[in-house]
Amino acid sequence: MVKDVFHDVVRKGLEKENWVITDDPLEIEVGGVEMYIDLGAEKLLAAERSGEKIAVEIKSFIAPSNISAFHTAVGQFFNYRVALEVQDPERVLYLAVPLSVYRDFFRNSLSN
Repeated sequence: MVKDVFHDVVRKGLEKENWVITDDPLEIEVGGVEMYIDLGAEKLLAAERSGEKIAVEIKSFIAPSNISAFHTAVGQFFNYRVALEVQDPERVLYLAVPLSVYRDFFRNSLSN
């Protein structure tokens, strides 16, 4: 399985924020279909004595077309979200994109 260009950067950022990477990648199976989300992580919340669990899909947006990359990312995100609702409903799914892509593409697309 090929890792995204920014995979290690996102992983290190999560670890710096005291997330424990539990899966790299996080494998889920629903209806006989295997899926691989880039990272699974947990953070122990000392006050509550319960863990917060997340999954992170990483997209670099280095393809020539941001709109094509956006459609691919949204499609994967939707599939992963539905699968997590079935298999691991307490886990929150996030999409990690470069800040420049968020500023130049996502924020502008959402505000129009």
